[in-house]
Amino acid sequence: MESQNTAESAAAARHARFGKLPERIRYEDMVEVKSTTPRDATRDAYDPEGSWMSFSCLALDLGL
Repeated sequence: MESQNTAESAAAARHARFGKLPERIRYEDMVEVKSTTPRDATRDAYDPEGSWMSFSCLALDLGL
């Protein structure tokens, strides 16, 4: 008798906690909009004088 009462109270507690789905979250609340920074043309430009810095020492030794 007591184990049945315990099982029923446990079932009632589970139903109270998990008996319904949580409220829906709107898409607008999940998305964050940030403005981007303008592109720096000088950073993306090719610099033949500074391009040697991108090679490793081994590549320079091999003449690449």
